[in-house]
Amino acid sequence: MKVLVIEDNPTDLKLMGEVLKMSGHIVREGTSAEEAVDAIAADKPDIILLDLHLPGMDGLTLVRQLKVNAATNLIPIVAVTAYTDRYRREDIAAAGCDACITKPIDTRSLSKQLEQTAGNKIK
Repeated sequence: MKVLVIEDNPTDLKLMGEVLKMSGHIVREGTSAEEAVDAIAADKPDIILLDLHLPGMDGLTLVRQLKVNAATNLIPIVAVTAYTDRYRREDIAAAGCDACITKPIDTRSLSKQLEQTAGNKIK
């Protein structure tokens, strides 16, 4: 599965990327919403793992933009956040995210969570 990971924290980005690669996924990485837009245009991913607290445009704004675009609205998006007081699950779902993972990431279940989300979206 082609996974686009957008995360501005270098440690979290490396951790998620390595875990997914070890699980056999093709991983593309970025650190901002703008990089996500460029990466999606260059090679549409099967799923996006998106940190919500990003510099510049935040993750929920990006999700809303992707969900109104016919070329990207069917890509499953899994939100990632450590800020559960700022980003409530209701708001995350209303923006169009298909799932949410709270930091710290459980590396043992990350790949399975993404695969389940992608599978549920396809059905």
